[in-house]
Amino acid sequence: MPDRIPLFPLGSTVLFPGVLLPLHIFEPRYRSLVRDLLTLPDGEARRFGVVAIREGWEVGAGNVKALHTVGCTAQVRRINPHPDGRYDVIGVGAQRFELLDIDDSSQPYLTGSVRWLDPEDEPGAEAGLLAARVGALFDGYLGDVSRLHGGETDAFDLPDDPTVLSYLVASAALLSLEDRQDLLAESSTVRRLQMQARLLRRETTIVRRLRAVPVPLIELSVPRSAN
Repeated sequence: MPDRIPLFPLGSTVLFPGVLLPLHIFEPRYRSLVRDLLTLPDGEARRFGVVAIREGWEVGAGNVKALHTVGCTAQVRRINPHPDGRYDVIGVGAQRFELLDIDDSSQPYLTGSVRWLDPEDEPGAEAGLLAARVGALFDGYLGDVSRLHGGETDAFDLPDDPTVLSYLVASAALLSLEDRQDLLAESSTVRRLQMQARLLRRETTIVRRLRAVPVPLIELSVPRSAN
């Protein structure tokens, strides 16, 4: 049966499993969400679903027009309250889900009915080979981006697990929202790594030829929000 969870739409962020998500909560509806999480009994998971906005804005009630259908839960690790009612929240990406429907009336914040996406199969030898290739491409890409800004990149300590590596690279590379969303929606580690190899080769070529890092259009058009 589908589960219903609180939703936290974000305009230019795709959350991946295992990746930290720091949030500064100041809007009343999300303050309400955090207060509800704090009232949960001990032992019950404090989590909410992070979904990228397909159409609309983060700030202001009713400004979210459409959401992407695949998201990831944020498991709350820490909540630091401020005297004026704001919160600093640290979450970590946990489980991917498919968003089935949205309820915008029963709570001050959005909630969604979700279907949990199956855990990935244990990566095999092919995933290990692809992970090594993606790791090398990512190191080269980071070096090019760093030199573009006049610095040098220290050696990046990449994880050995191909699935964990694929999520880390997806989160850290300067990809468009659409590219990151496609990577999150892909359930196969092998296919995700194949996609990343193509994307990293593309991005490296752009950086080297244009001497610039492409900025996703949404980052130019969406009002910035600490939420």
